[in-house]
Amino acid sequence: MPASTDDTGGVGVARVPVTAERITVALIPKAGQDLQRLLDHTGLSKTDIVNRAIVLYEFIDDQVRVGRDVLIRDSGTGETQVVRFL
Repeated sequence: MPASTDDTGGVGVARVPVTAERITVALIPKAGQDLQRLLDHTGLSKTDIVNRAIVLYEFIDDQVRVGRDVLIRDSGTGETQVVRFL
């Protein structure tokens, strides 16, 4: 049986079918405006932005659950603030 290849032509890498979960969401006006600003600033698709947001939220939620603080530091002033999610 021949070896499978990936998109880069590598041998021996099995392709795994990707199944996407589709959802429909109703955004509050502020979230819709924020999404539009992200679309304009990043050039990413709505799908990419939502996927990244979910991955980021999951990471932050994990950190908070184990007792870590999420901090933002201003690289110009050195000021550090704790980020709280309600």
